[in-house]
Amino acid sequence: MLETMDGSVGYSFSVSENQLMIRKMVKDFAEKNIRPNVMEWDEAQHFPIEVFKKLGELGLMGVLVPEIYGGSGFGYQEYVDVIVEVAKVCGSIGLSVAAHNSLCTGHILAFANEEQKSKWLPKLATAEWIGAWGLTEANTGSDALRMMTTATLDGDEYVINGAKNWITHGKTGDVAVVMVRTGEKGDSKGISAIVVERGTPGFSAGKKENKLGMRASETTEMIFDNCRVPKENLLGNVGEGFKQAMKVLDGGRISIAALSLGIAKGAYEAAVGYAKERHQFGQPIANFQGISFKLADMATEIEAAELLIRQAADLKNRHLPMTKESAMAKYFASEVSVRCATEAVQIFGGYGYTKDFPVEKFYRDSKLCTIGEGTSEIQKIVIAREVLKD
Repeated sequence: MLETMDGSVGYSFSVSENQLMIRKMVKDFAEKNIRPNVMEWDEAQHFPIEVFKKLGELGLMGVLVPEIYGGSGFGYQEYVDVIVEVAKVCGSIGLSVAAHNSLCTGHILAFANEEQKSKWLPKLATAEWIGAWGLTEANTGSDALRMMTTATLDGDEYVINGAKNWITHGKTGDVAVVMVRTGEKGDSKGISAIVVERGTPGFSAGKKENKLGMRASETTEMIFDNCRVPKENLLGNVGEGFKQAMKVLDGGRISIAALSLGIAKGAYEAAVGYAKERHQFGQPIANFQGISFKLADMATEIEAAELLIRQAADLKNRHLPMTKESAMAKYFASEVSVRCATEAVQIFGGYGYTKDFPVEKFYRDSKLCTIGEGTSEIQKIVIAREVLKD
């Protein structure tokens, strides 16, 4: 962030050499380890945990985690690069990388004490353990304050009962940060955050969702039946869970915005390549104004989305308020992702509607970006609240 001569604030998003290296590393990894298997994983709804183990070896499952805990110690600009490059090839893998880094690992990094960080972060940062994060329930999506999952203190343990829905890595995850009600329903200070490790009696996985898109990213229920967890697993103080979750989601919105950007770029690049190669009436279809204008709109919206994302990432790196900016980035980028994927299918024509070409998957994957971690409508509420507050 730069201060201009007239005292106003501007932004500089020059790309560092480190970022260029990260982009190349992730791109090469994705081409070798992800692209050949994308449709097989999608069809089978297979969660390729071995890929995440390899990503962990490269430091990409602990992008934001300091090196003392086994992470890469990078900032949010590098984190955006990682998500974008993965999502350009497969949105499912990008979603899982984002959820692991920003939600579970990010929550522990931001709010755990030193003992807790030392216990969990090294395993998460290296992907020895896969992380999950539980806020949403069947009847309390956006209305999280009325969650039904409870935690009652019994001696030195919390007893958790309830269920969480739509949880990324809800079955495979080795550890989960779970928001539970420790006070009155509807009270923002009545929710706490507790870490639950897989294998704890009473903690199990429920239904796996059969999804339209993002099918290789595991989404399941997490069920708690008199699940006893040491009180030392509480993150922060009792009643701080909702406040913590909202701050985690601020960063998470940058993740989903980056995921959206990657999908949009993947669809756009595929559309450009096809438009140059596909001939009709004796010339490439890219020569026709109807097609070229679609590509122009896609390129412009992608550029605008990236600028919003880079701005939010810059503020996040500087520990400055960025609730409005991250919501704007998530809202705009996710809608752009859907529009770009839709136009890509249109440019491919009938081929775009088949699984032999990549854009139908971008089309299916893109829609979740307008729903996950706060719908577009919720982002508008957040943005409006911030604007009116100013």
